[in-house]
Amino acid sequence: MVYFDSIEHMLAGAKERELPLWQFVLRVSAGDTGMTEGASWQQMQRTLDAMRACDEDYDPEARSRSGLVGGDAEKLRLAVDRGESISGPFVGDILQTALRMGESNACMCRIVAAPTAGACGVLPAVLLPYARRYQTRDSELIRALYVAAGFGAVIAARASISGAQSGCQAEIGAAAGMAAAALVYLHGGDEEQMAHGCAIALKNLMGLVCDPVAGLVEIPCVKRNAIGAMDALSAAELALAGIRSRIPPDEVIDAMRAVGEALPPSLRETGRGGLAATPTAQALRSVLL
Repeated sequence: MVYFDSIEHMLAGAKERELPLWQFVLRVSAGDTGMTEGASWQQMQRTLDAMRACDEDYDPEARSRSGLVGGDAEKLRLAVDRGESISGPFVGDILQTALRMGESNACMCRIVAAPTAGACGVLPAVLLPYARRYQTRDSELIRALYVAAGFGAVIAARASISGAQSGCQAEIGAAAGMAAAALVYLHGGDEEQMAHGCAIALKNLMGLVCDPVAGLVEIPCVKRNAIGAMDALSAAELALAGIRSRIPPDEVIDAMRAVGEALPPSLRETGRGGLAATPTAQALRSVLL
């Protein structure tokens, strides 16, 4: 059976083998890549370490070559530290982390594509603050990454994780779905709740276009990482409370694929539509390119 062609098959495969989902994903993916499970685990540890290093090494003075991106995460950190945040320290930490990752990507620092470079901030933005708040061990975070990887594999196989193919719903949206499932796992939810968390997150961002200003993965991409992280948190909260997606998760992914196919080329990473077509964006393009 091709386990990652649907969420239904993936969950059924884990149940059939009487394995928790994270371990099932580890075992199948290790077999598919010809790695031992131990080697796969070590690779995922390096992935987690790279996410943490990017967060810790953030330079608030760094700016992207275009000068459009940099320093916003520090502005938010200072506002939270001054007690000016509406949502408080935990949500502030999530938003800061998402911005740090997105800015680091634009500034050509080392990031983890999760599932893409443009969406690199979403998954670490929920995992790292969660770990700081709940003192979560690396072993649990790695298991959550395997959960995220399983759902990401299904989205990639059944729809797309490419902005050029399906719009930003396939990048930030997919990242949010993966992150929601990972959060549900970390907070003690079961596999069905993980699936519904993923589905809810995907539905929330369905139709999101890919419209990079001047063709750069900077505006609006960095700030969308923050929105994606909050989408993941919201979806996980709903799923953990027992709220279900009325549309089955696999059908949500199919709908996402259909929406992506319906998007005109101008809204699929060409830099010709959406925000990229605004007068300000066009003026920036003429200066930068």
